Amino acid sequence: MRLSKPRVAPLQDSELTPEQSEALQPVRNGTMGVLNIFRTMARAPKALTRFNEWGSYILSRRNDLPAREREIVILRVGYLCKSGYEFTQHTRIGLNSGLTEAEIEAIKRGADAGWSAADAALIRGTDELHRDYFVSDATWAELGRHFTQKQCMDLVFTTGQYTQVSMILNTFGVQLDEGQTLDPELKGY
Repeated sequence: MRLSKPRVAPLQDSELTPEQSEALQPVRNGTMGVLNIFRTMARAPKALTRFNEWGSYILSRRNDLPAREREIVILRVGYLCKSGYEFTQHTRIGLNSGLTEAEIEAIKRGADAGWSAADAALIRGTDELHRDYFVSDATWAELGRHFTQKQCMDLVFTTGQYTQVSMILNTFGVQLDEGQTLDPELKGY
């Protein structure tokens, strides 16, 4: 975690305005509950509402990347951005989406950590977007051997979304939710 305490404190239910409460309603109705990220973002309720709309696309079946592959991308972004909160949340989601603990460890090592050609291409694409904000022709062609054009687009959308999420989490100092443990490699970031 980059900050040991929040810069922007998460709101408790007793502090919510009606507009903030309304902005949190979709996550109250969801499966994840009202996590610290949402309680923090509720301080900007209109932003939270729009954030949830785009985020629900990224995490839905409308995103053509299968859940396992989507989680590879999200976890790689979280790790590259040194976002302890993001990596922690999506470790659980990744495990529920078919990733193994060994694969989650390998995500931290990158594309050359024994991945299939398709998974390595996803990681390379994510790395290039993180580093250069662009996917090279060679990586785009390799992605095209394994994924549809829409899935390649969704790789870019997912990487962009979770880069933004990591910026929010890191800068606002969103702390882990109760009962979570930070990955040791992300301590001190």
